[in-house]
Amino acid sequence: MSIWIRISDALAALRSGESLSVVFDRLRTPPERSVAFTIAVIALGAKMAKADGLVTRDEVTAFREVFQIAREDEAGAAKVFNLARQDVAGYEDYAARIAAMFTDNRDVLCDVMEGLFHIAMADGDYHPKEDDFLEQVARIFALPEAEFQALRARFVPDAAPDPYAILGVTPDMALDEIRVKWRQMVRDTHPDRMRARGVPDEALKLAEKRMADINHAWDQISGKAA
Repeated sequence: MSIWIRISDALAALRSGESLSVVFDRLRTPPERSVAFTIAVIALGAKMAKADGLVTRDEVTAFREVFQIAREDEAGAAKVFNLARQDVAGYEDYAARIAAMFTDNRDVLCDVMEGLFHIAMADGDYHPKEDDFLEQVARIFALPEAEFQALRARFVPDAAPDPYAILGVTPDMALDEIRVKWRQMVRDTHPDRMRARGVPDEALKLAEKRMADINHAWDQISGKAA
């Protein structure tokens, strides 16, 4: 069964009156965790698209910045967006439920935030209301400020990306310490690690960009030390 059909079924259950807690409780274990991850990005992304007032944005096109949608799944993906867009639940409810679901693996919350940054930047503009939205979601996720700023540095082109911010390190750290952090980030970005966290294969494009960003940051830092 296509992941988009499973996601549509879950969102339809929400619209039919089932509570967030009931629906998300069914999505706590593999393989349905990949559905939970995707719903998290869809639901929060659809609500974020309204945050900047640009409700005419083609969310399916924007979502291609995160997910690889096969042609045969395009109708299902569009249905998912429509259901998420029509849902009256506040984004805070979704964010809180998602945070509770992944308390045993906080890395997946960073994956969700990464997907939201992809969507926010899909139209080439980062609106202040999108920034406010993402900061609030990060607070609900209890994401450390340094991690949020590292994500922002990677995605928002308002200045040259700070390689130290991207790796979550500081210039006064020893190069060996920074190397350890870089290597850990490389390991965490491996597709097998991301699949284990519940990131579906359709979203592994996230890993490609993250790996490129962290390797470029390391090259910049290590090159300065040479």
